[in-house]
Amino acid sequence: MTAGAAFDSWMGLALTEAQAALKTADVPIGAVVLDGNGHVIGTGRNQREADQDPTAHAEVLAIRAAAWALGSWRLENCTLVVTLEPCAMCAGAIVLARLPRVVFGAWDDKAGAAGSVFDVLRERRLNHWVEVFAGVRETECAELLTDFFSGHRAG
Repeated sequence: MTAGAAFDSWMGLALTEAQAALKTADVPIGAVVLDGNGHVIGTGRNQREADQDPTAHAEVLAIRAAAWALGSWRLENCTLVVTLEPCAMCAGAIVLARLPRVVFGAWDDKAGAAGSVFDVLRERRLNHWVEVFAGVRETECAELLTDFFSGHRAG
């Protein structure tokens, strides 16, 4: 399987997590962390509304689950796949977890921190840099968010 095919498949898992966030009226963002062999070791979806926790972003929850599964906060051989470009908080968590690779779907032109508004993941002044693969299944990821927000504005 090529990297592109793997990324597409992994993004499908993240999209499934994002869909599950709709059940709790959370913004539909999903994330998965895969180990070096491509096995899922952590999943997360936005749960800010469900948990009334401003830090309950999909990426943070997936990172926590992966660290617990590995028994280490260092996720050095792992990949985070997320449906939306990480925000500054999540980008900081990614750097601190030593994740070497992030794959994301849609760009976030208002709060993204992986190349759109900020580029925390590749900031050379930090002690860890992340390889970024953007735009994987971008249309699907963006449409999920567009549909969610247009439904909220209409209601």
